[in-house]
Amino acid sequence: MLAAGATGLVLPTSGCVNRAESTVNQDTDRLALSITTVPADGDREAVRIARELEANLEAVGVNTSIDMRSRSEFLETVLLGGEFDLYVGRHPADFDPDFLYETLHSTYANEAGWQNPFGFANIPFDNHLEAQRRASGERRQEIVAELLESLAEEKPFEPLCFPVEHRVARTDRFEEWNHDHPESRHGYLGLEPAEDVDRLRVLVTDSRISRNLNPLSATLRERGSTIDLLYDSLATEHDGELVPWLAEDWEWTTVDGGDDTVGHVTVTLREDCRFHNGEPLTAADVAFTYQFLEDTSLGHAEFASPAPRYRGHVSTIENVVVEGDRELRLETSAGDEAARRALTVPILPENWWRAEVESRVESAMSFTPTQGRWGLVTMDNVPPIGSGPFRFESRSEREHLTLERYEDHFTRREDVDLPEVGVERLQFGIDPGSASSIKRVANDGADFTASMLEAHALDTIPDDPDVEHLTSPSRTFYYVGFNTRIEPFSNPHARRIVSRLLDKSWIADEIFAGQATPTAAPVLEEWVPDKLAWDGVDPVAPFFGDDGELDVETARDALEDAGYQYDEQGRLRL
Repeated sequence: MLAAGATGLVLPTSGCVNRAESTVNQDTDRLALSITTVPADGDREAVRIARELEANLEAVGVNTSIDMRSRSEFLETVLLGGEFDLYVGRHPADFDPDFLYETLHSTYANEAGWQNPFGFANIPFDNHLEAQRRASGERRQEIVAELLESLAEEKPFEPLCFPVEHRVARTDRFEEWNHDHPESRHGYLGLEPAEDVDRLRVLVTDSRISRNLNPLSATLRERGSTIDLLYDSLATEHDGELVPWLAEDWEWTTVDGGDDTVGHVTVTLREDCRFHNGEPLTAADVAFTYQFLEDTSLGHAEFASPAPRYRGHVSTIENVVVEGDRELRLETSAGDEAARRALTVPILPENWWRAEVESRVESAMSFTPTQGRWGLVTMDNVPPIGSGPFRFESRSEREHLTLERYEDHFTRREDVDLPEVGVERLQFGIDPGSASSIKRVANDGADFTASMLEAHALDTIPDDPDVEHLTSPSRTFYYVGFNTRIEPFSNPHARRIVSRLLDKSWIADEIFAGQATPTAAPVLEEWVPDKLAWDGVDPVAPFFGDDGELDVETARDALEDAGYQYDEQGRLRL
């Protein structure tokens, strides 16, 4: 926020800045910024990054404060309200770089949700985003490289590092912990329990899953592993590849237009699939899901109200044609590489969600579903009626969420070659601390720490044959997000200079104790072009200094070269 420095008066942004009071006194044009993040019990590393950025902004004359909010309040502020200057967080990303489409396309600059929280609008950049969707193979790789290079210059957000994910698990109660990434759907299936073990006891540091299981909520979860256990999708990602899940099979038909490859996918569902309430799951439910995620008002409102999650996934689907109870055709505006993400959204039961929309329409004097924020996409009493391998059993707020095995799930059939649930119950217990979670597993009070352990607690992992230390690469990344709707971050020069106030190598070594990889690009290594390859320093925005020590004079000179001025007290002014 832009604030009156001497008086401490904060001017609310709400997506724009009111400068009418800038003549109140001589200090009203002093640059003041607020860094939004979560508290230490939410993400200690994010807080330390924010503190480092705060100190370096202060050193170059910016009046800086930190706005700490709970995890859900943090996401509400950033994703729904847009009421921030800049923030530090962890982005969920995805297995394909097409996630950058919803993250940055100008179409979504005024929407609420995970789509474009930065308010970034750049037509040439949009062209890159659209082109990578239609291309495939080497041509797509080239376009993504151009996209990433442009992103590194424009900097609506600045990726910092990819953390190594650490967890611990008991090996005397379960085997095969390393068969898949523990944050994936497959990570909870295929485990081999010891004799007489009928319950998997999992610890999470985040209590939000015990409070709300609405699959559309943008503020209650960043990654969807719990939703993936309750709801099926047509396909599931496994080791970076897409494999059939609810779909028995599919066939892509492409239309080659040179660089552009579009077409449709014909999907055949598995036989006799049912939701947890016993209702059959048919192609009509799949078609409804894509329609509903595109407009949660189902056409009853004057303007469409897209879901705040999965918006980018379904935006490649132009039309869905139901050809039978188990057959449907998805017509896409993208090639099969980018469009495949559309197959990973949770399939919702049409009966319940359509009835809920209709009842809200009938009871409202004026039906105005505010995009991303109306009751249907935020409420916490959605019955979790999915069709996934687990079904909801019970929950106690801030204590536990308990799921039970869905006995009729297709993975339990002998003719289906997919990993199945090996236990009767899966219980997520809440423990807010990494060190205390490790201790509970070591003392046989739990089987597994699902949340990524913080770096400071890794030394407490015991040398015990019954406790396995699991490590896995992460596609999620820590980053700084800028509100490009407001000064000074409507100016890309300001974004680049602030990005250079953080030493990514130092962050990875000191804040993450070496358990992170610094990066100049927010995608997996195989997509990073040579120009952005990490070679000890950021190739585009190198740190103003060395080994975490800021060269204040050089940073101040860069700000002055960009047109900013200092007053006699060395304070930066707009």
